[in-house]
Order: sequence, then C-alpha cells, then structure tokens
Amino acid sequence: MPTKAVLSEQPTTQLVSTDTNFIAAAVERSGSAVVRIDSTRTVSSRYTQYGRRVARGTGSGFIIQSNGLILTNAHVVSGADTVRVTLKDGRSFTGRVLGADRSTDVAVVQIQANNLPTVSVGNSDRLKPGEWAIAIGNPLGLDNTVTVGIISGTERSSRAFGGRGIGFIQTDAAINPGNSGGPLLNQNGQVIGINTAIIQGAQGLGFAIPINQAQQIANQLIAQAG
Repeated sequence: MPTKAVLSEQPTTQLVSTDTNFIAAAVERSGSAVVRIDSTRTVSSRYTQYGRRVARGTGSGFIIQSNGLILTNAHVVSGADTVRVTLKDGRSFTGRVLGADRSTDVAVVQIQANNLPTVSVGNSDRLKPGEWAIAIGNPLGLDNTVTVGIISGTERSSRAFGGRGIGFIQTDAAINPGNSGGPLLNQNGQVIGINTAIIQGAQGLGFAIPINQAQQIANQLIAQAG
C-alpha cells in the first residue's frame, strides 16, 4: 500500500495557441484518467418491509497514480457498502475507500490495476479569474461529458454549501449531479480542482476544491491508510 505523497505539480506544456482545438488537446491529456464511480449504501427507511433500503449514487473521479489510486469527493463514497469504478475503456473494478475526509469532501479510492493512465496536475494557487476551465465527469450518467467555461473567482466562501473551510474555485463551466469528484482542468489539460458543488436553482455557479488543498488531504489519507 503506498504511503508516500503521490501528487505533485507537473511541468506545464503550453497547449493554447491559435489552434482552436486546444480544448480537445487539453481533454486528451487527462481525459483518459477520468472514471465513473457507482456506490451503494444501506439506509434506514420506514417505508420498506425491513426498515432499510439500498441507496445508489453515481459520481466521478480521476486516477492519480498508475497503480489504481483515485481521487474523488468524500460524499460520493462515504458510508458506501460497495464502490464500483468504471474506466474510460470500459473496464470495471471493485473500489476500496482508503480514506475520506468529510470536512473537506476529499476521498481516495484504490482499485487493483496497474499501468493506468493518470492526470497531469497543475497549480491552483496560480489561477486567475478569466482563465479557461474545463470540467469532465459523468453528469446524469452521461459518461465522459466535457463542459467548458472560465474561472469566475477564487477563494470563494463555502458557507453556502456546508462551511467546509475551503476557498473554492468558482466556475461557470456546467457542473451537474454526477460531476462530483471529477476534475476541473486548466487550458493546458492539468487538473486544478475537484468538481464538488452547485447552487440549486442557480445557473453558471459551480464550485471546485483547489487541487493544491485536495492533494495535501489526499496524501495524508494515503499515509494513514498505509
């Protein structure tokens, strides 16, 4: 089981030019490492014969190490009885939750696989409003959906959705249920955040956990699991 830090900033390869397909190039750089996560959990219910029912949820995640370490949101996998991870190539694996921090909504999942594609990691401390933002995920079960917008703001207060003590990245890239845990990319295809929240009833208001903070939590969870 890995016990060392596994996430670090990658050298920036500039993809943006006069080529209008820079978004496709950015997605190609990290898109193959985006996964779908299906979870089930047993919850109490007074409307069933045995007082319990199985709740199912779907989210997203992304591979951070080629031996099967995956970063996602804690609310996607916390309390789950089963976790199933489906790769972009269609292969499916049982996932094990190495750790989940509900206060920051960061979780790490392990699958038994090797030689997997991994994301390229950027530096969320360098973000500026107006820069491109590219979200990849599985909204409403539509796998590998790509949406594009800009960074609308940084260091946004989290009190509106849980008070997690994080300065969120705000984006107008479309984020919908099922995007949770998926990556937010910059224009160079590097992960700058984990898509995590939307404001119900509002349009163009999506939020992501900055990758610099997320990777610190993830490395702690991995070390504790070792």
